[in-house]
Amino acid sequence: MRRARPGAGSAGSRGSAERALTSVAAGDAYEERTADVADATGEPAGDAETGPRLWHITLSVSGAEAPLAEVRRGLEQLAHDHPFLLTSRYAVDHAEIRYWEEARDLHDAAAVALRLWGEHRQTSQLPPWEIVGLEVIDRQTYHHRIAEGYGPLPATPVGVHPF
Repeated sequence: MRRARPGAGSAGSRGSAERALTSVAAGDAYEERTADVADATGEPAGDAETGPRLWHITLSVSGAEAPLAEVRRGLEQLAHDHPFLLTSRYAVDHAEIRYWEEARDLHDAAAVALRLWGEHRQTSQLPPWEIVGLEVIDRQTYHHRIAEGYGPLPATPVGVHPF
């Protein structure tokens, strides 16, 4: 017997109305700190000899509705405490956080990203939502998507923006 993910409703349970998100941008524009490194095969490398690489993280969280002002304040506090965050988009029952992570490989970047929400829930007074999505892509893939017109546009680090 298949069981649905806890908190997941049926496909039509949310109705046909789209859930609007608003964006919170943080800090100065991200300054790339490392250069891409490739091994002899042309594949990017990320081991002890070459050092860490940059990974673009998109973390999606969701849960019970929370007051919009509290969600925004919590995300702004998280962005203030951790200026590596590029942008946060939010609604009363879900949010998306995008940022760059420096890590040796995808596994390390994903592990850090999966801890972000839980470790900062108390200090930033974030809603008790669960992580429902994670995307980790290398810098080359991120820039390729942007150049091809796919994927999200680079984050605008000034002010609050509608989704």
